[in-house]
Amino acid sequence: MAALAPLPPLPAQFKSIQHHLRTAQEHDKRDPVVAYYCRLYAMQTGMKIDSKTPECRKFLSKLMDQLEALKKQLGDNEAVTQEIVGCAHLENYALKMFLYADNEDRAGRFHKNMIKSFYTASLLIDVITVFGELTDENVKHRKYARWKATYIHNCLKNGETPQAGPVGIEEENDVQFCCYNAEENEDVGATSLPTQPPQPSSSSTYDPSNLSSGSYGGIQIPPGAHAPANTPAEVPHSTGVTSNVVQPTPQTVPAIPAIDPDQYTASQGDIRLTPEDFARAQKYCKYAGSALQYEDVGTAVQNLQKALRLLTTGRE
Repeated sequence: MAALAPLPPLPAQFKSIQHHLRTAQEHDKRDPVVAYYCRLYAMQTGMKIDSKTPECRKFLSKLMDQLEALKKQLGDNEAVTQEIVGCAHLENYALKMFLYADNEDRAGRFHKNMIKSFYTASLLIDVITVFGELTDENVKHRKYARWKATYIHNCLKNGETPQAGPVGIEEENDVQFCCYNAEENEDVGATSLPTQPPQPSSSSTYDPSNLSSGSYGGIQIPPGAHAPANTPAEVPHSTGVTSNVVQPTPQTVPAIPAIDPDQYTASQGDIRLTPEDFARAQKYCKYAGSALQYEDVGTAVQNLQKALRLLTTGRE
């Protein structure tokens, strides 16, 4: 991908979007679609903050130039031309980053890449708002990821051993994400991200093909592999064997229900599908396509079943 023209210095008013822009730069080669939407989020947020001050207008103008250049380069990419595909792409990417960090956390492997992955996942959930309001589940995961990044970073900085898993999460108003402020601890903010999907360290067992059941924004994940705020981990108790390995969840492909074509044709006459129903069905199909990119057959089948059920019964 061709290099983008550099941006002018970031105005102080735009401090809140500096890490979204940094994430965009980190993904220019790794995943240009993610880079595009990070810049789009920064552009939309910056416009709301200050679009009148000369330095802000100049910055936003250059950022717009970057967006236009990226859009030309990605003109044939459905994740840019179709919002539903783009939303699924971002959610899937954020999920992979979140699960990598969460699995490292639950295994007691605390390191800078894991901290950065938690925080980057939270930033990408911010970016999903370019498509509309976040689901309650996305909000919870964003809050948890930011809390975990801050908690583990502060523990390591103070020479303390963090507690693994969702233990003792603070209330949102009490959490200070100070470790990512521009004036403090930029070494963590600058830590290189693992590649996407994240590659395992020597002791890691992360494997994106093991994502099979449970759900995150419509994408299936293993029970307990995510970490909803204020809930215990849904992991099996120790059997007495000491091990640092996180056992993968076996992937099972649900049976595909048989549908009588005659029954399907008859039922269509009694069902009135709304434009929203068609949009949801299309979204499930896009999720299925995204899952197949990671060879996750179980997730693909489950989402296709949801689309089929919606189209044949009018209900989810």
